[in-house]
Amino acid sequence: MQKVSIQDFKIGHGEPLAIMTGPCVIESEEHALASAEFLKDLLHGLGIHFIYKSSYDKANRSSFHSFRGPGLEEGLRILAKIKKELQIPVLTDVHTVEEAKEAGKVCDILQIPAFLCRQTDLIVAAAETGAAINIKKGQFMAPWDMGNAVQKVLSTGNKNIILTDRGTTFGYNNLVSDMRAIPIMQKFGFPVCFDATHSVQLPGGNGNSSGGQREFIPVLAKAAIAAGCNCLFMESHPNPTLAKSDKDSVLPFSELKELLSLLKQLYDLLQGAGELCSGPTPG
Repeated sequence: MQKVSIQDFKIGHGEPLAIMTGPCVIESEEHALASAEFLKDLLHGLGIHFIYKSSYDKANRSSFHSFRGPGLEEGLRILAKIKKELQIPVLTDVHTVEEAKEAGKVCDILQIPAFLCRQTDLIVAAAETGAAINIKKGQFMAPWDMGNAVQKVLSTGNKNIILTDRGTTFGYNNLVSDMRAIPIMQKFGFPVCFDATHSVQLPGGNGNSSGGQREFIPVLAKAAIAAGCNCLFMESHPNPTLAKSDKDSVLPFSELKELLSLLKQLYDLLQGAGELCSGPTPG
């Protein structure tokens, strides 16, 4: 399996557990910096590699009136500040060719949203920046069809590819996670991530916003680790009831330590990566 380099660590088989986490959307500079600093300290203490995730624009919202974020220019400025001041890698999602070119100047990982995973020009433009590319499998896609997305990235010479499963449409306003998708997508030769928070969404379930079943985040995360995923995507927030995006499906900071300690122990047991990452043993 190809390993993906992110600053001073790698993601792939046999490497320590890495997690992409942070508030779904950038709510303010102060909020983003405080969240990133808290998460950095927490995850370093657990011996888990950390990639800060937050979006400058949530273009795919249920309602026209939903909060979208600070926009491209201001959002990238905030992410660049977090990256520089805290010395951590950052990830954001991109929606257009033009956005990808600008975000690639700042972000270590560019994320292709699930609904855009078939957009050839977007994928190619993101890959041409040289950033690592995280492609979310569309809710409407079979896992074996993601090979086409991989080939689009490879056409640029970029081999830093991560594929992410985030559930599959199951009737109206519901998703189901098929853990077979993890080993199926790993056959393309690249690390596979599992999105434990978007997988518990109920898309459009609240009428003008998506609902969610937060109580199932630990269940699905443990199942994905057991199925062999190489890293986790798990949005988090200091106070989900006040979150401006995905408040029903983000994990509160207060629950992170206990869950991630358990997930790391399970990951290390199955992948033998415990001795590869510095930091105290979770207890």
